[in-house]
Amino acid sequence: MDQETDLPALPDEAVVLAARARDWRDAVELAGRALAASGATDAGYATDMVRMIEKHGPYVVVAPGLALAHARPGSAVRRDGLAIVTLAEPVPFGHPYNDPVRVVLALAGASSARHLQLVAEIANIFNDSDAVERIAEAETPDAVRAILGVAA
Repeated sequence: MDQETDLPALPDEAVVLAARARDWRDAVELAGRALAASGATDAGYATDMVRMIEKHGPYVVVAPGLALAHARPGSAVRRDGLAIVTLAEPVPFGHPYNDPVRVVLALAGASSARHLQLVAEIANIFNDSDAVERIAEAETPDAVRAILGVAA
């Protein structure tokens, strides 16, 4: 592992590699389905993530090529969770500097405090300027987990 973190586990169901998305909504919905498949959220969380971007704009595009999709903790969140979607073809989110997006990292926090802690930990991972590229090029869930420093 590149580094140890206190991030939730990332089961195979929560990793979707080289996916095809029509647009940013499709990419976020893919990530939401992966979170739901892992058991961290119910299906409604994907809709919540899309609504946050519709309401607040492409603030989730936090680095070149990386979207950190999330919504507020609530009834759709069963437990803390992460999902990763890499895109075969990048999609624009409408961000003036960081488009297009190749990696969507979806985050669900069971509480507001935990949500903020998870965002901070994720930010530390992406201080490594080539982390997005390495995830985008990863060919297995194990490779993604190694970059993020998380368990299966």
